Amino acid sequence: MRIGDIEKVELDRLHTLSLSVGWPHRAEDWQFLRESGQGFVALDEIGRVLGSAMWFPHGADFATVGMVITSPRLQTLGAGQWLMKRVFENVAGRDLRLNATRAARRLYLSLDFQPEKTVYQFQGIARVPTTGGPAETRGDIRTLDARDVAAGIALDAAGFGVRRTALIEKLFAHSTGYGLFRGNKLTAFALCRPFGRGHVVGPVVAESDADAVATVRPHVVDHSGSFLRVDTHVDNGEFAAFLSHAGMPVFDTVLTMSLGKRLADFAAGGSAMPKTYALASQTLG
Repeated sequence: MRIGDIEKVELDRLHTLSLSVGWPHRAEDWQFLRESGQGFVALDEIGRVLGSAMWFPHGADFATVGMVITSPRLQTLGAGQWLMKRVFENVAGRDLRLNATRAARRLYLSLDFQPEKTVYQFQGIARVPTTGGPAETRGDIRTLDARDVAAGIALDAAGFGVRRTALIEKLFAHSTGYGLFRGNKLTAFALCRPFGRGHVVGPVVAESDADAVATVRPHVVDHSGSFLRVDTHVDNGEFAAFLSHAGMPVFDTVLTMSLGKRLADFAAGGSAMPKTYALASQTLG
């Protein structure tokens, strides 16, 4: 096996790799991730892609890790640990976060990652709930545009704990967004973009379940009858109930794990305010 730069590999070969482990990423999703971060691939002696690992730095002190894939025939041969050690060489000194599948948890525990919270993957054919109509919202819901990017970056940083300027700018450019405004202040938002089998909603940042629902509901209306997905640490209350009633039951779970300092949304003593109600994706956090 040898290491290669993920930028230099054809998208169809990366797509084949993710298909081999049942992940839904399209070639276009891989390209979005390559433009957002850095990574390696594991290549065999004839150039076949048999593994991958990526990292997404935000500032000098933090990064998320994702797209750690090894082909089924390599999964018991230490390829995942080999790739992660190469990642560590490039993210030295940073606090790290990732979302681990059940199959990968043992690997990350062996690398000293600590469990944080479960991520609930709500997905299905979206429908507008017929019960529990939209609650009275304190503020105005409107479509977001380029004028709202700076406010979105600040709100995301308050909820996530790290300023993700480049990523949020890129997500705004590739997404439809709805924001809740009180006066001229953005107090909640939800972005939605094409991904996998349909669309994914995230990130969603809000101060309450009601505000999160208010910004996600328009996306459910827009995509009613088609596949929609939301990845969230929330499994109860008004927000989770809304997702289930909107045709998106829990399909699967992964585990958020961290190495180093906890971020604001996982800090001891309570959650951040505002709160990250939905991840940008399992890979991006």
